[in-house]
Order: sequence, then structure tokens, then C-alpha cells
Amino acid sequence: MKKIVVLVLLLAALAGGAWYYRQGLVAQPATDQIVLYGNVDIREAQLAFNASEHIREIKVEEGAKVRKGQLLASLTKDRLQAKVDAAAARVEAQRQLLARLRAGSRPQEISEARARVAEADASIRETDAHFKRIKSLAARKLASSQELDETRAAKDSARARGRLARATLDLVLAGPRKEDIARARAQLEGDQAELALARSELADTDLYAPVAGTIRDRILEPGDFATPQRPAFTLAFTDPVWVRVYAGERDLGWLKPGLPAVISTDSFPDKRYRGWIGYVSPTAEFTPKAVESPGLRTHLVYQVRVYACNPQGELRLGMPATVTIDRRATPKAAPNGAEACR
Repeated sequence: MKKIVVLVLLLAALAGGAWYYRQGLVAQPATDQIVLYGNVDIREAQLAFNASEHIREIKVEEGAKVRKGQLLASLTKDRLQAKVDAAAARVEAQRQLLARLRAGSRPQEISEARARVAEADASIRETDAHFKRIKSLAARKLASSQELDETRAAKDSARARGRLARATLDLVLAGPRKEDIARARAQLEGDQAELALARSELADTDLYAPVAGTIRDRILEPGDFATPQRPAFTLAFTDPVWVRVYAGERDLGWLKPGLPAVISTDSFPDKRYRGWIGYVSPTAEFTPKAVESPGLRTHLVYQVRVYACNPQGELRLGMPATVTIDRRATPKAAPNGAEACR
């Protein structure tokens, strides 16, 4: 009987020890500080030209710190500049044509049309009088039938020219048709769109930094043929930087966006960086093997993104970091960028 009691007590002691050991690995001591472990994380972008041409000039080297909007590289521009010049010339020619149609007929054109009508009327009177004389002579057998036919044809031709002159005068007085003006306006808009596209293609020969950051890789060189599918640079965003840490379920209820945090690294053990929680994952995952934490790496954890103030650029991509969070602190609404560090 005593052996059974001893065996039961021994099993209970082993079970209690295992439970205590497990709790010590999974959860941290119940203190006012939450300590999390992770690595500095920085977003990167592959920067490529939005055009296909040979690279003319590259203005930055690897490791260079660049500001937002800074010119990084340029392509050759001769072909696209000629395209812009041709499109601009077509726009100007069409604009002049539309202006002429809108202005209508000039006074000189109206005067010329009136003069042609007067000339046609005079010609009609002259040919009518001549036809009457020849007709009278032909009735008395003093003119041939051929002469009569010729004068009749001349009379009819003069009257036709008169009708044409009057129609021309009417068109000049009425001015261009509204359909012609609308067509010219539409053509101008199409030419202007082609010019805008040509200018956009020319602007694409310059590559600018989309945000402030550091050039990690300079992939292409002057003379290389750049395309939108071939990155020219790798740009690391330095604003903001954050530490990717992982928290267990025991600490999850304390972690809220905006909660202040203190960040430290092995590279600068005596230095502390101010930060704040920017994101807490809604789903659990297994602890990454790269994270050095006192808990079991096979346990489910939640990813937490802690933004950091990094004015000297000392926090580098992949650097191990320790994040300390005070449970007693109050979350604050903080922007995810350099504004919170000022």
C-alpha cells in the first residue's frame, strides 16, 4: 500500500513539475513589463523605368540615401523628344485651322465673292444681248446656224457661272458649317491627347525615388537597355522602420495599436529607441525559428509590428531586437511614420 502511495505522489510531482516547466516556457512572469523578441524589418521596392530605352545616366551609387522625388537615373531622350515635337506641330496646325473656321469668312473674301457675282451678271447681260442680235440676223438669213448655236452656248455658260458665283457668295456669307467646326475641334482634341501621351512617354525616361530611402542595389548601368520588366535599383524604405516581434496568447490582451514601446539591440546595448505598436495580427502562426525567445518555438504566437524612431539610421534590416512594453501605459494614436518621432 505504501508503495502505491509513493508511486502516486511521485507521478503527481512529475506532472506538477512538467506543468510548471511548460508554463515557464510559454508565459512570462506576471510583471509590469512585456518583453518580446524579433528582427528589424524594412520594406523594399524594385524601381524600374516605365519606358524601354538605353540608360544615359545614373546619378546614385549603392548605399546612397535619397529623398522623395530625387532623380536617380535617365534614359536617352532623342527619339521621344522628336515624337513630342511632331505632336506639338500637329496640334498647332489644327488649332490654327479651327480658329479660321470659328472666325468665319474675312471681309476680303466676301468682297471677292461679291465681285465675282457682279462679273458674272455683266457676262450674262453681254451674252444675252449678243444672242439676241445673232438670233435676229439668223431669222433674216444673215447669220449661220452655227453662229446661233455658239452664242446660245455662251449665253447658257454665262448663266451657269452666274449661279456658281451666287452660290459661292452665299457660302461665304454663311461661313463654315457647324459640322466642319465640330470635326476640326474633335481632331484638335485627338492631336492634343497624342501630344499629352508623347510628353508622358518622354517624362518616363526619368526615374525618381518614390519615397525617402537607401539604395541597396544598383542593378543596371549606363548603356544597359532598360524596360519596365527590368529593375534598375532596389530601394529600402527607411521611413518607417519597424521591429517584427511575436507575442503569446497570454500577452495578446495587453497589446494594442498605439501602445508605447522601448526597443534595444545587441549592436547598441546602452541605447534605447522610442517606438509604438502599429499592428497586431488577427491570426496565430508558429514561432519563426529565427526569433530568439525564451518560449518554445513550436508554440502558436501572434505577429506584432512595432514602429521605431530611427533618426541616425542605426536600425538595419534583419537586426535582432528586443521590445519592452509597459502594461501600465496608455495607447496613443500615432502615425506610422517620421511624424511620430518629431
